[in-house]
Amino acid sequence: MPKCSVTIITLNEAEHIGAAIDSVTWADEVLVIDCGSVDATTEIARAKGATVMHRDWSGWIDQKNFAAERAANDWVFSLDADERVPPPLAGEIRELLSGDPPMRGYRVPRVTFHLGRWIRTTDFYPDYQTRLYDRRAARWRGKYVHESVAVDGPVGRFRHDLEHYSFRDLRDHLERVNRYTTLAARQMHESGRRAGLFDLVIHPPAAFLRNYLLRLGILDGTPGLIISVINAYSVFLKFAKLWELRRR
Repeated sequence: MPKCSVTIITLNEAEHIGAAIDSVTWADEVLVIDCGSVDATTEIARAKGATVMHRDWSGWIDQKNFAAERAANDWVFSLDADERVPPPLAGEIRELLSGDPPMRGYRVPRVTFHLGRWIRTTDFYPDYQTRLYDRRAARWRGKYVHESVAVDGPVGRFRHDLEHYSFRDLRDHLERVNRYTTLAARQMHESGRRAGLFDLVIHPPAAFLRNYLLRLGILDGTPGLIISVINAYSVFLKFAKLWELRRR
């Protein structure tokens, strides 16, 4: 019956860390890797029984691999501070770990709470993430964006959702879009990708149609429309920044 460590990477997450840790009381260890919080993040985490370590920021991928290496157990569930493992998902994880898991990694569908509701349409859902894995056969990989766990062998899936409280409001959403598109454009530029008029004219409307119609954002009313427009804007901004990098 394998034991499991939950790892959480933090920086000034006092608003979320307590609830995140409370949602993983089923774990054998909760390990928080903090990179210099100046709020009550570390105090709350310790009060909840988590082990807290400090490590200067070196990027999401490096921090998460470091957390897995320092975990007390080979099976690791990587949790972001703004995420929660609700009871149905916790039950699935416990049931899986009651024996020898047949796969070395497992993906979980993630649902985001935004604009007053759980969003189960657009590109927001199901947003599968590999979060439970055996560190002996898996490792975080990536560059600036789209970090993910690469597993040696096939990957299983959970049925129940991981809950995500990603955005405080639309302002927060748009600020993150700005940061993300800068990193995404940089990553594309360094890989040799270039942007032209076609990318700026075709890709954003296509993204809107995919989100609003094909991914059923229309069923989520005004929130679905807003998210579909922002997702299209994100695509436009990413290619515009990529075009700008070439001109520099």
